[in-house]
Amino acid sequence: MILYSGPLSLFARKVEIALAEKGMRYERVMVEFSQTLGYSPKHPAVVAANPKGQVPVLIDGDMTLYDSTVIMEYLEDAYPMPALFPKLPKARARCRLLELEADEVMLNPVRKLMHRSEPPNAFTEQKELEAAKAELEIARKYQTVAANLGDREFLCGDLSVADIATFMNIHHGLRLGAPLFTKTENVGLWYARLKARPSFAKVVVEMAEADVLLSNLIPGRTA
Repeated sequence: MILYSGPLSLFARKVEIALAEKGMRYERVMVEFSQTLGYSPKHPAVVAANPKGQVPVLIDGDMTLYDSTVIMEYLEDAYPMPALFPKLPKARARCRLLELEADEVMLNPVRKLMHRSEPPNAFTEQKELEAAKAELEIARKYQTVAANLGDREFLCGDLSVADIATFMNIHHGLRLGAPLFTKTENVGLWYARLKARPSFAKVVVEMAEADVLLSNLIPGRTA
């Protein structure tokens, strides 16, 4: 099994966490990335496997997959234990929906902070005005996560893809200066619990190390 990943790719890192939680052995190929060129020139194996030319790409024998959600659903079907999806249909559908919301709804305001890891340019000041509004939206997203979590340890009963996706989107925002959990204590506790798990901790440490090499660090902010 081979995973093509990226140092600051939250979607590739989602898959890394899932593989670790499932105890899977695999070879990781870390695709070269810079803040000025991105993934250009793109890795030929990634381009060959993914029409969008993006990580993650997973190769498992004669099966080649891209898109983190598709990969994680395949891993659950092919290697079901330990499970990262609930068993019952309604609970499983809710889990899928929470993952979708993390990747496609929560990520929208986080995108408006991404310039903070890039070299400053003539548009930085305008982007910061947009980022200030995005931070307010991110704080509102925390409220949604808090309601979904309630007093549970995880979003869907046991640890699931919903936790992994939501954590990675929140973590991606925090490393870019998103608000902390001042009004959502249960989210802060949930985040700390996940961050302490070896699979999540490894990703957090490696992304911090990559930021030192690749990003403009935000003074005084640690995720």
